[in-house]
Amino acid sequence: MKTRILLTGLALATTVAFGQKKEIRKAEKAIKSSKYTEAIDYLKEAETMMSSMDNDLKAQFYAARGEAVMGTAGQDANKLKSAATAFNQAITINPGIQPQIADQMHNLRSALINAAVKDQNAGKFVEAADNLWASYGLSKDPSDLYFAAGNMVNAKKYDKALEYYQMLLDMNYTGETTEFVATNKETGEVEPFESENMRNIALKTGEFIKPETRVTASRKGEILRNMTLIYIEQDQKDKAMDLMKQARSENPDDVYLMRAEADMSYNMGDIKRYNELMNKIVASDPENPEIYFNLGVGSAEIGEKEKAIEYYNKALEFNPNYEAALINIAVVKLSAEDKMVEEMNKLGNTAADNKRYDELKKQRENVYAETVPYLEKALKLKPNNPEVLRTLMNIYGQLGEDAKQKEVRTKLDNLEKNG
Repeated sequence: MKTRILLTGLALATTVAFGQKKEIRKAEKAIKSSKYTEAIDYLKEAETMMSSMDNDLKAQFYAARGEAVMGTAGQDANKLKSAATAFNQAITINPGIQPQIADQMHNLRSALINAAVKDQNAGKFVEAADNLWASYGLSKDPSDLYFAAGNMVNAKKYDKALEYYQMLLDMNYTGETTEFVATNKETGEVEPFESENMRNIALKTGEFIKPETRVTASRKGEILRNMTLIYIEQDQKDKAMDLMKQARSENPDDVYLMRAEADMSYNMGDIKRYNELMNKIVASDPENPEIYFNLGVGSAEIGEKEKAIEYYNKALEFNPNYEAALINIAVVKLSAEDKMVEEMNKLGNTAADNKRYDELKKQRENVYAETVPYLEKALKLKPNNPEVLRTLMNIYGQLGEDAKQKEVRTKLDNLEKNG
């Protein structure tokens, strides 16, 4: 009798294992035929027998689930993240399965990053950060974590941003990469290429000259700068100062860290130290337009608008075709209209109000007139920049320059139609 019971138990176990494999294989077959909903149904059947699966079969189950969910996701970020979780479970259970699902994980990562970009552009910073965190879980590429932290800063989720930034510091992340660049003969701009081979092909066309290999700027300074500013925001000035002291002792000549300490000093009200550091930054390479541009960005971020314009113009002295500097000058100048518009909207209909309205309207038109030359030059350097086109179109409309507005609108429409 005992032998009979044992044999029956073995037969049952074999049947269960066979059933698990059968349902998973059905799911895999459905996935190959792009029948993802059908595959999910098969996997639900297999899931009821999960407790009796061995690790290899569990990994196979989660790999199939990841692919099936990804197939139904479209642009649904929650489903994309669910697929990422499934793939990670598969690899955790059986690391050897990773080559089998490498292509699917690559495609999923691309979808998550695209979703993050869409959310970021829509101002949904937490959602963007979550998608990038999921992408980081798949790729282990720290750049995903870096951009996730940035989105958490934008969302004012400072504790989570600090957590991500600390992870980057712990892994000694700098973000430095090797770039293959060449100079565009027409614009004079130095442009990067995806690879050395792509750069060499561009050189053969005769449109590019002066091939160079360069290392992109370290992001460590920005990370430390953001962390110190968060600590200041949270009234943890001692932590901010300790962090910066440690960073500067390790890299005393790092221009980006100098800028980070300068921003920290400004926010703490130590203007003397701020000016001392700013002068030191300029003296480190006085003819480098990149330094002046970065100083302009930093000055704009802390509200020093006139100083920012001064730095951007200095960058243009050394590189008259510095498109980003031209655009940023326009951005800073246009920011002056915000208060004007706010005041204009609050005015009533009295004679005094109408007079003040006309004064503000004239001031606003002057801001537009000052801004136009920078945007027009930027557009000559890069004719297909949609944001510059859109801004110029709106300004021309406000200034009553109908012919120019129509011309720019046509260019913008054609650009958007051709995608």
